[in-house]
Formats: sequence, structure tokens, C-alpha cells
Amino acid sequence: MAIPSTDWIGKWGTYTPEKVAVKQLETGVQITYRKLHELSNRLIHWFSWEFGLSPGDRLVILSENRVEHLILFSAAQKAGWILVPVNHRLAAHEVAAILRLARPRRILAEAPFHPLIPANQQTLIQSMEDLLDGLPWEETSHLPATVLSLDDPIFILFTSGTTGLPKGVMYTHRMLLWNSINTSLALTVNADSRILNVMPLFHTGGWNVLVTPVLHHGGTVLLSKRFDPEKALQWLAEEHITLFMGVPTMLRMLTEQDRFETTDLRSLLYLIVGGEPMPVPLIQKWHAHQVLVRQGYGMTEAGPNLTSLHHSDAIRKAGSIGKPNFYVRIRIVDEQGNDVSPGDAGELWIQGPMVTPGFWEQPEMARDTFTEGWLRTGDLVRQDEEGDLFVVDRIKNMYISGGENVYPAEVERVLRGHPEVVDVAVIGVPDPQWGETGKAYLVVKDAHLRDAGSIRDYCKERLAKFKIPRHFAFVDHLPLNDAGKVDRKKLKKL
Repeated sequence: MAIPSTDWIGKWGTYTPEKVAVKQLETGVQITYRKLHELSNRLIHWFSWEFGLSPGDRLVILSENRVEHLILFSAAQKAGWILVPVNHRLAAHEVAAILRLARPRRILAEAPFHPLIPANQQTLIQSMEDLLDGLPWEETSHLPATVLSLDDPIFILFTSGTTGLPKGVMYTHRMLLWNSINTSLALTVNADSRILNVMPLFHTGGWNVLVTPVLHHGGTVLLSKRFDPEKALQWLAEEHITLFMGVPTMLRMLTEQDRFETTDLRSLLYLIVGGEPMPVPLIQKWHAHQVLVRQGYGMTEAGPNLTSLHHSDAIRKAGSIGKPNFYVRIRIVDEQGNDVSPGDAGELWIQGPMVTPGFWEQPEMARDTFTEGWLRTGDLVRQDEEGDLFVVDRIKNMYISGGENVYPAEVERVLRGHPEVVDVAVIGVPDPQWGETGKAYLVVKDAHLRDAGSIRDYCKERLAKFKIPRHFAFVDHLPLNDAGKVDRKKLKKL
């Protein structure tokens, strides 16, 4: 299906030209929709004439969050380029593997990340810091429109593959549109929205949980280069932020700031929580500060805004990811692909216009991910009688102890209820008697109260014997990956 334009920024540049589209909080630089439209046109003019870029060409980005990302996004919507944001925390050999797959025409990189680029591709680098200064000053407001298909990719988002190879998820203009529609039907997203984005823009959570839906609706994006809890709390108040997305670890760090209790957050409609379940005490702490909590579920291959738990049920349905969003279809199936009985656990399958068509030049990965048009998420869920979903665990996290399936997420929920436990992660480890058993890594409030015996006794009252971890390790903090989730691979290496 061909459409005459996918140019959201150009539209808002006409409707509300003086409205601020994006502001960089560290520098105070702000750009209106009219200016963002003009800057992206000038970028198209420059890159098309000087470097010969055409629709479908890839632009790799290695950069912290900055306003130039949004100029590139607007240009990609107009010109049909494909943005490939790459995690700048990767090792050089990992970046090289992604570049071999993406085959970019240009690489936009901040200076500290230039050494990550292989020597034979250094000539492709355009310094991100110099991008604005390099734009031509010619009037280019009326560039010829590029006719794009909604099925053309606008992003290739690389995630870790099960084989260890990077997996390039094609994120299309169609996904972009329908994710925005699903988001605005589930949340209050409109032209009055003001969001603070601290999530990295090499991750779908950074781009597509709130940033692109808010741009679609003509709101304002406040960008921070990275998450700093003290500054983030200050900006939430000073910038009158209406929506903020974070993972539970970030939200806990905000409540630990000395000024949390006295900070005025009345403009904040609610928090958007993803990645992992938010502990009830943390929900209660935000509720006591008159801030509502919306938990949800998403993944790079779809949405990412796939489900949402209404804030009125944040406590009553603690641990739930809510109901599927408006244009999201689901199935819950057993190992044979049959729908499970109501209330039983099974793998979550997803279908809808916000699902990826596949993976960049990796068709074999699509064969492993899709069945009869349904995306297999790899997550075990159950659905209650009111239609709300609960994630049991990732299938790959499950371990088998004495012939019994153990889901770490269930054990972690129990352990989080212990009054001294701040955070916990459970993994399966080899055991000579039972094949596998659990090992719990615990962060506790008081380092002097690291008592594995009392925690084991706590578990005995609440868990079947085979589910109780045989090993307990106390750590100062859990390792996190770049999406803010617990890095279980690192735990397995400890």
C-alpha cells in the first residue's frame, strides 16, 4: 500500500509551527516543529547530493540521546532512509558484526565512539556533534515528496539473537503508525503531552514507547543524554512532565533521592513501567506521592506497546501486564500450538499491524519466530477471568529441578515480599542430585542482616520445596543490561 507522505514533522510544522518539538535538557537547546521540519529537509538535501543517499539506504547511529536523533528520524520519514541505532556500549567486534549486516551508507557517531568503527569504514563516519553545523543553508522546504510504502522499514533495531548473533528487527512505517494508535488509545497521549525520555535511543523503549507516539500527536519531547536520578527528578517537576517511562530500578532510584517527598509532581499523569514487574511497595510509594502507575508489556519485534494495566488496578492486579491494547490480537498456547484452557499458562502469541515483517537479511530467524502469521513471544503467560495477563516467566529462564518446572519469576515474587529484600534475581544452576536447582542473588536493605537461613525459612512457608533455591548469594546490586533489565547472562558467569 503506497501513501503520499509519512511526514509527521512536516504536518506539525504546518499546524503548530512555533510549538517546541524537542528540547535537550543538558544544554537547553530547543527546536520547534517548523525548525525541525526545515532541518530535516536540509539534511536530506545534503546527504542526497553529497553522499548519494536514496530510499532504503541505511544510516547507522552511535550516539547518546541528543536532538540530532529526531532530525534524522524526520528525514528518514520523508526520504525513506533506514535508521540503524546501535548500542554504543557494545564491544568493537560486536559493532563490526552489526555493520556487516547493515551495510550502511553513512555512520553518524559521537567522537568517543569513533574507535568502535572498523578501520575500513572510518571514511563513512559523520560526526554527530558536527551534524547541525554541516547542514546547508539553502531553502529546501519544498523537496519532492518520496512515495513510501507503509511496509518499508524506518528502523533496523538490533537485539541479541538466541544463536549469539545480532538479530536485526525490521521496524516499519506501518508498525510506527499502529504503535502510536495503540498507545494513544491506552494512554493520554496528545498535543499537550510533555515527556522526559532517559531511555537510550538505540532501544525500542527509547524510541517507541513514548517518543514517536508523542511526535505523531504533536507533543513535546524532553531529551536527556542518560539517566541521572537527581536530575531526572528535578526535570520531572521543572518541565511539567506529563508522562515518564522507566524500568523499576530507575523508579526506585528516583524515590531514594532526598528531595523526592518534597518534589511537586502534580503534572505527571502517570508512570509507564516496562521491562519487569514493579514491586508493590514501590507502587505504593509513588501512589503516596499522588503519581499513578501504568504497567505494560512490549518487545522489539512488536509494538512495543502491546498491553497496559489500568492504573486503578495497579495494586489489586499487582504483577499483571494488563489487557492487550486495542489493535493487538493474542493467543495463549501449549507446546503443541493448541490454545490452553482459561487460567492455564502457555506461550503468548501476538498478531496485528504493529508486528515486524521479519529480520534484516536473516529469513531463518523469521522461521524460528513465526507460526502461521503469529509472533511467538517466548513468554509464558496466564490470563485471569477478567482478561488481564500475568507473565509467568520467559520460557528460556525456566529450569527443571527433580523433574519439576521452576519459573524464576514466581520465586522472585515471593522473595521480594521479604521485608529485608530490596531486589532479587533467581537462575538455574547445575545440581548433582536434582539436575538443576535455584540460586538466588539478593540485594538487602542492611548488609549486616545477610541471613540466608531466615530467607530460606521465609520461602518454606510460601513455596513448594522444589522451588526453594538451594543457594543464596548476597550482592550490592544486580547487573543490568542496557534496557535496564537484570542481566541473567552475567549472573550465570558469576
